[in-house]
Amino acid sequence: MRPRDLDELVGQAQLKAPGSPLRQLVEADRSMSLLLWGPPGTGKTTIASILSRQTGRRFVEISAVAAGVKEVRAAIDAARSTLVGSGRETVLFVDEVHRFSKAQQDALLPGVENRWVTLVAATTENPSFSVISPLLSRSLLLRLESLTDDDIRVLLERAVLDERGLGGAYDVDPAALDHIVRLAGGDARRALTYLEAAAGGVVSRLGAGAPRTSTTEKPLIDLATTEAAADQAAVRYDRDGDQHYDVISAFIKSVRGSDADAALHYLARMIEAGEDPRFIARRLMILASEDIGLADPTALPIAVAAAQTVQLIGMPEAQLTLAHATIALAVAPKSNAVTTAIGAAIADVRAGKIGQVPAHLRDSHYPGAKQLGHGASYVYSHDQPFGVAEQQYAPDVLADAEYYVPTELGAEAAVKQRWERVRRIIRGQRG
Repeated sequence: MRPRDLDELVGQAQLKAPGSPLRQLVEADRSMSLLLWGPPGTGKTTIASILSRQTGRRFVEISAVAAGVKEVRAAIDAARSTLVGSGRETVLFVDEVHRFSKAQQDALLPGVENRWVTLVAATTENPSFSVISPLLSRSLLLRLESLTDDDIRVLLERAVLDERGLGGAYDVDPAALDHIVRLAGGDARRALTYLEAAAGGVVSRLGAGAPRTSTTEKPLIDLATTEAAADQAAVRYDRDGDQHYDVISAFIKSVRGSDADAALHYLARMIEAGEDPRFIARRLMILASEDIGLADPTALPIAVAAAQTVQLIGMPEAQLTLAHATIALAVAPKSNAVTTAIGAAIADVRAGKIGQVPAHLRDSHYPGAKQLGHGASYVYSHDQPFGVAEQQYAPDVLADAEYYVPTELGAEAAVKQRWERVRRIIRGQRG
């Protein structure tokens, strides 16, 4: 089912757009080396194959897992001989180029520099850190995005009907298709593997004497067969329906309630159902401020680091990071003082309690400001004992407002003690 041209390539609309670098390379038959960076199963090998097929170039593939400097040089020498002998160019596809050592990557440079090969190197890791600078500067970097569920569905529906796939020999239950889409996680290869396994399961079932469906002569790939073939039960979870909102709600409330076990259960349900890990990470970041705040100041950095890690490494590895953050936030001391503080402040602003900025806090850097009294009586905090000055900061209408009321939970207990002392100094309540 590997696409034969760019128009058959599923997803990657940004790479297939008219006038895009990739389309120019394919349709204009230009010689330029490519670095393809993206998650597994997004079309890196396919693009190399298309480039070779549509331009009539010879296609040679080597894997960074198995090939050494000797194999790299042999491939380049063969490409050079073919170019000199017949004028035919070679596409050299290097899979997992990030696994190559510096010496192995250096061995690619003569072929790229002299245009003996059109190098197409694929990597799942950021090339800025895993590919040597001379190779980066001589190659066009193309970023591939994870395939969406709609992309995977198009791919599967095509494979069911296409002669290169199942050739229309089977009917597929929509529930079975949904299950494969969820299991695929944006990986085209994985989706086709599950579909093929499910079709094989139907063949085995019919061979055992199971009846065909009553409404069609075609054997049916149903949900039960797909679950058995993939050795994974279908999670009843609709990302656009009630389950999506119910499970994420239960997840957040479990973390807020400090039940790490329950939180991990709901996390596992979302992961197995193919929920977007970025969505889960975003909710954890919100929770870190909403429900933990200064009771554990490390909670937000942990949640942010988890979100960044999800972006950098993707699934399935990122499930470890999400679990790490979930447990850390679940067992952390809880405080909603930050939430109530900003809520109270916003409520007063919406109620019209705004007032003028005190004159001593206003900007005094423009001509004429001092004549207006701006900044005239401002007290510089660093010149005062403890670095805290007694002066009014809030507008008159809010001079006595108290929004932040810290708890005595976790690290916020120390914050509470300091904030109460500081507040008294600021407001002249030293007694």
